[in-house]
Amino acid sequence: MRINITLDVMLARRKMRSKELAERIGISEVNLSLLKSGKVKGIRFSTLEKICEVLECQPGDLLEFQKDAPSSEDDGEES
Repeated sequence: MRINITLDVMLARRKMRSKELAERIGISEVNLSLLKSGKVKGIRFSTLEKICEVLECQPGDLLEFQKDAPSSEDDGEES
């Protein structure tokens, strides 16, 4: 299972650059870039709240759940 960050999509919809968002929510561009690329293990609710406030969106607009494909070793039976 994987959670994908779709922040870049929302930024494009709002016609906003990462630099502007970083300034408005009070984090570094580097940290925002790491978040956009999915290279973080977590996000503070306070940061998520600020992003949603600035982009006028819901957390679900920024996060997407993706199931992993079954492995070739998986025969479909449960243990």
